[in-house]
Amino acid sequence: MMRKLIIVFTLCSVALYGCVTNPVTGKRELGLVPESYELQIGSKQYVPSRQMQGGDYVVDPELTKYVNDVGQRLAAVSDRKLPYEFVVLNNSVPNAWALPGGKIAVNRGLLTELNNEAELAAVLGHEIVHAAARHGAKGMERGILLQGAVTLAGIASSGSNYENIAVRGSQTAAGLINQKYGRNAESESDLYGMIYMSRAGFDPRAAISLQEVFVRLSESEGHETDWLSGLFASHPPSQQRVEANRATAKTLPESGELGVQRYKEKIARLIRTKDDYHAFDMGSKALSEGKTEEALSLAQQAILGEPNEGQFHALVGDVYMKQQKYQNALASYNKAVDLNSEFFYFYVQRGLNKQQLGDQQGARTDLERSTKLLPTAPALNALGNISLAQGNRREAMQYFKDASVSNSEPGRQAALSFVKLDMHENPGSHIKTHVSLDNNRYVVITVTNPTPLPVSGVKVKIRYPDPQGKALEMAKEVSGILSSGKSTIVETEIGPVDGSEALRYIRVNVHKANVVE
Repeated sequence: MMRKLIIVFTLCSVALYGCVTNPVTGKRELGLVPESYELQIGSKQYVPSRQMQGGDYVVDPELTKYVNDVGQRLAAVSDRKLPYEFVVLNNSVPNAWALPGGKIAVNRGLLTELNNEAELAAVLGHEIVHAAARHGAKGMERGILLQGAVTLAGIASSGSNYENIAVRGSQTAAGLINQKYGRNAESESDLYGMIYMSRAGFDPRAAISLQEVFVRLSESEGHETDWLSGLFASHPPSQQRVEANRATAKTLPESGELGVQRYKEKIARLIRTKDDYHAFDMGSKALSEGKTEEALSLAQQAILGEPNEGQFHALVGDVYMKQQKYQNALASYNKAVDLNSEFFYFYVQRGLNKQQLGDQQGARTDLERSTKLLPTAPALNALGNISLAQGNRREAMQYFKDASVSNSEPGRQAALSFVKLDMHENPGSHIKTHVSLDNNRYVVITVTNPTPLPVSGVKVKIRYPDPQGKALEMAKEVSGILSSGKSTIVETEIGPVDGSEALRYIRVNVHKANVVE
């Protein structure tokens, strides 16, 4: 039945949208995703995508304005008019990405690797083509054809500590920013990106030098981890792309700006503080390994070089929270929020810290604020616990259910809490059954516990027809404890049955089960 629905959905979609002309290449191609949906999903996923990747880089607002100006200069000469936006993200991994609808981001860590404004234009022009040529939309269309729905969740995350805890619609954002484009899409973005560079007055040969740098970095040992988890994962460099760019350059005017000095002036603060962000990255790594004193020292070192970076103060707060110095942690989180009031992580951590200090209302306010920026398992799980402590069982269950989709420690804790609360009222939602015949053609029920908790007192009701077609009912109980992930066979007196076709008329309902505490 599901396969038929998928086929019908796909055929209806083709009938509705059919073929479209690619605004960049001029080629006719399948168009299942209308522009209105591209704009909608790009706009909706832009904020969570940025939040998962470290948030906006707000220390130097002029830098983002500069990058946006360069991007808009290219967008003005593109073949597709979209509401293009360009932001700089506070992330050391060298990366850039584009969402459908022209929502584009470039990481702080990539800007420090570029040599001039024209190379920045090469990066942004490449991303503009991904949006303009519908490369992201084509990925969604492949999802429609293969699965019958627009789904991009489940793609491996990279360059972020936050994607694994994000929940609700944020999995779509993770899929969109981490999707790997095919060779044709990369070639199109290289080609037309250089054409846009030339139209906008940039030297298109910078795209050659940019690719040459990327190839060298991909082959070097020092950059391997960062680069392969960032730009190279979604835009793999190759000597073939270098040669293709050289061939394209020969077809374009040998003129245009490089903007070396202007670029150096604009990224001067990033270059000056590069070591401070490296200290922060090393401090975060040290904390993840339990080296609190080393992490604290590195965070304080970073603050000396760049006191206006909220991430550095939050790392100090994380260290103090780990050391259970909650008042000290609160002061650091307050400073982080003061410096950047639009990053979810600061509110999550301050909310969790306030919980430890007994400020439940303050914790709720911060945690709810964080979920508006990015719904995460830690925040939702904590909100569930607060709601449960305040006697709001229904609200707690919803928070736990939302958090449980994350395969993180808070997500797993939430899953346990949800099962504990919901098992009594809805045992059939958790305990699974399957009807089959034994060797003597009697009906048997396989009862399975897929939950993470053991259960006992499982009772099932079986409705079945007698030989005359009259509906009968019997109840059976599973003896003992049914452990997590285990199954057991419940025998019945229904039979012998002539053929498995009769099983269609048997209904099993789990009407009772108790979580073993």
